[in-house]
Amino acid sequence: MTSGSFVAGGDEPVRESSQPSGLLDMLGVAAVLLDARGRIVLWSPQAEELFGYTAEEALGQYAARVLVHEEHLDVVTQLFADVMATGSGWAGAFPVRLKDGSLRVVEFRNMRLLNDRGDFYALGLAADRAAVRQVERDVALSMQMVTQSPIGLAVLDTDLRFVSVNPALAQINGVPAEDHIGRTFREVLPFVDVDAVESAIRRVLRTGRPLIELSAVGRTPADPGEEHAWSVSFYRLDDATGAALGVAISVLDVTERHRSAVEIETARRRLALIADASARMSTTLDLDRTAHELADIAVPELADIAAVDLLDTVLEGHRSGLSSGEAAVIRAVAVKAGHPTEALNAADPEGQLAWYAADRLVTECVRTGRPVLVRQVTDQDLRRIARDEEAATHLARAGVHSYLAVPLIARGEVLGALDLKRSGNPRPFSEDDLVLARELAARASVAIDNARWYQNARNTAVTLQRSLLPERAPAATGLDVASRYQPAGAASEVGGDWFDVIPLEADKSALVVGDVMGSGIDAAATMGRLRTATSTLASLNLAPATLLEHLDKITEGLDHYIATCVYAVYDPHRQQCEIARAGHLPPVLLRPGHRPELLELPTGVPLGVGGVPFSTTTVDFRPGDQLVLYTDGLVETRQHSLDERLTTLLWLLDEPGRSLDDTCDHLLRALRHPDNHDDVALLIARARRWKPPGAPSSGE
Repeated sequence: MTSGSFVAGGDEPVRESSQPSGLLDMLGVAAVLLDARGRIVLWSPQAEELFGYTAEEALGQYAARVLVHEEHLDVVTQLFADVMATGSGWAGAFPVRLKDGSLRVVEFRNMRLLNDRGDFYALGLAADRAAVRQVERDVALSMQMVTQSPIGLAVLDTDLRFVSVNPALAQINGVPAEDHIGRTFREVLPFVDVDAVESAIRRVLRTGRPLIELSAVGRTPADPGEEHAWSVSFYRLDDATGAALGVAISVLDVTERHRSAVEIETARRRLALIADASARMSTTLDLDRTAHELADIAVPELADIAAVDLLDTVLEGHRSGLSSGEAAVIRAVAVKAGHPTEALNAADPEGQLAWYAADRLVTECVRTGRPVLVRQVTDQDLRRIARDEEAATHLARAGVHSYLAVPLIARGEVLGALDLKRSGNPRPFSEDDLVLARELAARASVAIDNARWYQNARNTAVTLQRSLLPERAPAATGLDVASRYQPAGAASEVGGDWFDVIPLEADKSALVVGDVMGSGIDAAATMGRLRTATSTLASLNLAPATLLEHLDKITEGLDHYIATCVYAVYDPHRQQCEIARAGHLPPVLLRPGHRPELLELPTGVPLGVGGVPFSTTTVDFRPGDQLVLYTDGLVETRQHSLDERLTTLLWLLDEPGRSLDDTCDHLLRALRHPDNHDDVALLIARARRWKPPGAPSSGE
C-alpha cells in the first residue's frame, strides 16, 4: 500500500489529511491509563493541562487518591471495579479534584484494555465538560440552522465534490441530497454555467477571500422549463491550523426579485423606446423614412423580423376597406431583420406589390383593424402568415415560432399593418409585447398618414409646377441654352422657382430666372402667374428695368407674395446683354481665357416690395461667353456663409471644356444636399457665332 493512504472498507483508498485536525485540540482531550490496581501508568500532556499535575507527579500514584474527592471515592472505586470486571466501559461526567484543590466537572469515556500478555488496563479519555457542552451546542445550532434554513447550503471538498447538502438546496436544485454527495457541480447541475461556478470556487480556495452575493441565472431539474435567478456566496472552510477543508456555498433563490427587476428594466426600456420612436418619427414627412424608422425601432427590441406593410389603395390616395373574402394588395414599404435569416427570403421586396389571399393573417388584420397574435406558430399557421407555400417553407427553415400583426390606423382608417416575427428570440410574443406594438403602431400611423397626405399634396404641387415650366429651354437665336429644375428634398415643400427663355423681336431672346418666396401649391401657382406675366410683358420689347417695375406692381396684388428675379435680354446683332435684377443673386459671367466672375449689378429690391426703381446694366456677350442664372437653392445652406458658397460656385465653373448640360449636372451634384429645403432653377446660356439670315458670307 502506498505511503499516506489506507484502505477503507477493504478496497477504497482514503487519503490522510496533510494537516492534523484541530478539533481534539479545541476539546483538550486528555488520556490517562491505569493498571488493574488503579495506579497511573500513562499521563498525556493534555492531562497535565486539564488536571494540573505533571507526569512526574502523577505517574505511579493511585488515581483515586490524586483525582477524586473523598466524598466521591466509593462511587469512583465501584465504577472502576465494574469497568475492569465486565469490560463494558463507562461514560459520564463527575467532578475531579485539581492540583490546586479546586473541583472541575470533567466528561469521561472509560474503557478496559487488554495487552498481549493478558493484563487489563483502564483507559480514561477526559475533557472539560464546559468545553464539550459548548462544542455540542455549536454543532446542534449548526445542524438546526443547516437543516431548517430556507437558504440552500452545501459544503464541497477541495476536489469540488459535494460533501453535504441541506434540504433547502436539494429542493432548489430538484436533486435529492444523497444524489449530490461525492459528485461535482457539472454532474449534478449541467444546466448551470458550470465553468463560471467552478472558476469562482477555485478562486476562493486559492485566495481565502469569500465571494458574496454573486448573481447566477439558469435552469435546474427542479424547474427545467423556467429560468431562475440565485444569489450565491462562497466561503472557504479552514481547520484550526488554517488548512483548507473545502468551500461552503449558500444559495438564495431570488427569482421573483430578479423577474421584478427585469420587468422594471423592460418597462423603462420600452418607455424610452416609445419616446425615441415619437421623436424619430415626428421629424420627417417622408413616408419611406417613417416606415423604416418604425422597422428599425421594432428590431430587435420587439421582434427579429419586422415589416411595415401598407395597402396599395392607401398609397394611391384612396380610402381603405376590405370586404369579407377580399384579398389584400399590399406594398412592403420597409423590411428589417436583426440578423441574417432565411426569413428574409419570405419577405416581400421593398416597394413591390404583393397579393395576400383573404385567409392570410395580415389580410385579417387590415380587414378587421384588430391585432393578430399567434404565440406558438404551427406549420398550418405559417401557411396563413406567408403569401405562398414557398415563403412558408422559408419561414419554417428560419425557425419562426411566434407571430404578431398590429394594424396601422390613423383617423379611423386602416393604412396597413406592422408585421412582426420571432425566430432567434426564444420567447413567444406576450400581451406586454402586444401593448408595446400597438403603441408604436399608433404613433407611427399618424406620422405615416401625415407623410402620405403630404406626399400627395407635394406630388400635386410638383405636377403643377412642372406643368408651368418648359420641358426644355426653347431655342434662342445665337444662343446655346441648357436648364434644370430640381424640387426641394423629400422633407420639404415644393417651391416657386422658375426659368424661361422667351424669343423676342429682332432676333433677341429674354433669359429669366425667378424665385417666389414660400412653398406649396400656392407658391407654384403664383410662380405660374408671374411667368405668364413676364412672357406677356417681354413681348412688348420693354427694357429689363421697366419690365421688372411692371412685375413689381403685379406681385403687390398677389396675396402678399414676394419674389426675386433676374431678367436679361440678349441681342445677337450687338453681341450684348441688358440685365436687371430684383433682389436676386448675381449671375455669373464666363469668358474664354478668364476666370468666372459675379456680375456687379444693382441688386434692386424683391418684387412685391414696391416703390423702388430698378436699373438696367449692359454687358458685352460675345461668342463663347456664358451667362449662368440660378436661384438661391443652388448655393444657400445652413452650414456655410453665402460668400463661401458663391466662391465655391465660381471654382466649380472654372473648368472649361464641359458641355452646358454637363455643367448643369455637375453644379447640382456638387452643390446640392439631398435634404435641401429649397428648390433650384438653373439656366446657362452660351453665345455662339451667328450670321443673320440674308447677310453676305465672308468673301462676297
